Amino acid sequence: MFPSRTATQIPSIKTMISAAASAAATIVLLRSLVREYLPGEFRSYIFYKFQSLINSFSSEFTLVIEEYDNLNHNKLFKAAELYLEPIIPPDARKLKISLTKKENKFSLSSDRYQEIADTFNGVTLKWKFISKQVPTKYMPSFDNFNSKPKSEDKFFELSFHKKHKDMVIDVYLKHVIKKSNEVTEAKRSLKLFTLRHDRMTGMRGDIWQSVNLHHPFTFDTLAMDMEAKRMIMEDLDRFVKRKELYRRVGKAWKRGYLLFGPPGTGKSSLIAAIANYLKFDIYDLELTDLRTNSDLRNLLISSGNKSILMVEDIDCSIELQDRLAQARAMMPSRHDPAAYNQLNQVTLSGLLNFVDGLWSSCGDERIIIFSTNHKERLDPALLRPGRMDVHIHMSYCTPCGFKTLVSNYLELTEHPLFPSVEALIEIAKVTPAEVGEQLLKYEEPESVLKGAAEGELAQELDGNSDEIVKLEGDGSNGEVVKKEEGAQEADGENGKIVKGERNKRAMIKIQ
Repeated sequence: MFPSRTATQIPSIKTMISAAASAAATIVLLRSLVREYLPGEFRSYIFYKFQSLINSFSSEFTLVIEEYDNLNHNKLFKAAELYLEPIIPPDARKLKISLTKKENKFSLSSDRYQEIADTFNGVTLKWKFISKQVPTKYMPSFDNFNSKPKSEDKFFELSFHKKHKDMVIDVYLKHVIKKSNEVTEAKRSLKLFTLRHDRMTGMRGDIWQSVNLHHPFTFDTLAMDMEAKRMIMEDLDRFVKRKELYRRVGKAWKRGYLLFGPPGTGKSSLIAAIANYLKFDIYDLELTDLRTNSDLRNLLISSGNKSILMVEDIDCSIELQDRLAQARAMMPSRHDPAAYNQLNQVTLSGLLNFVDGLWSSCGDERIIIFSTNHKERLDPALLRPGRMDVHIHMSYCTPCGFKTLVSNYLELTEHPLFPSVEALIEIAKVTPAEVGEQLLKYEEPESVLKGAAEGELAQELDGNSDEIVKLEGDGSNGEVVKKEEGAQEADGENGKIVKGERNKRAMIKIQ
């Protein structure tokens, strides 16, 4: 009997195991020889050629988006992280979750080597996040001064059909950046920035420090006439929509507001309402903390876009009326500290350049707000159009403001005692802050309004309550902001006659 052909063709299990072991040993030996005798650059070249050979038979094209471009942060990498967060598939079994410092919303991201599919204009694209351990090296941090250790390489692989390469680079990646900006805006918490105490002691890093801004005031809760609030909001809306107009006419994309009036009339509250309305961060700039004009320029450069630069009580912060302060000091000696410190400070010229000079164009979409209790103390050069574009007189409480305060404090919109209290408000020089204190005196709304109607607000009456206050014209269209019955008064700034009311109201002048 001869063995069958089938039996002779099938090797035994022992033979197959032996052959596999020999092949594995050969591969290990070859790998060791290659590592031993071939330089790393040559091995990388061979691997690259081998991979290119394989890819030549594939229709798939891959873009690699690394975390760093040399030593610089790759903005597209961060944009990809934010873009992919909303499109993570619901069936994902493993995700990374984080809560960054000073933020109140969680961030989700895919784990390593997980694939996320996306569709854009009918084209399917595949994202994959890859992280590889590498020897520790130091990379610059976001402040560009300090460095931090880095022990892994992070990058995204974006794969798609190679015929869509131009569309992905020219259109899709711009779409990714746009959507990531929207995610950033939705997650962003408003910040209130102030100067660091150690910025002048040689410590390197950011010169600003911040806290989350949770100020409750909005235009709905601001104790101001509705017409004045409407004008301010319309001016803000026009400003944020005119990016191309500012570029076309060659102006820095900024807007200057001057808030002036007695203490307690809501200047700080209006700034908070503007920040909440525009979703802008606030930079609180204290000019007395600065030594030179160069310090002021450095602060301007380091502040972000979409922000409000605020200088409160500017008349108390710097001597602005005397343009020749250094001449008065007659070049004081360093041995006279008092005289030397007067000279070694921010000057009017430096402040004007900050507001309307070349340095004011270092940034986009900024609001500059100065507040003061004494407008007459400010140098006229600071108040002209192009520097302070909108002048807002924050004056005493009005019946409209009183109703807003009662709604805020007591949650009332109507009450039989309203007419009596409003009659006092019309002639009393009381600020919204003083009215607010009155509303906090009692627990029951009835007691609060009764106490006010019986004379508590009347104690604030002033003998000059008959003073006429003007409502100035809107310089953008030449119309009078508001006309009501009352005496006439000449406008000392433009020579026109405007009408006013007996009670002081918010005065807005758009130059």
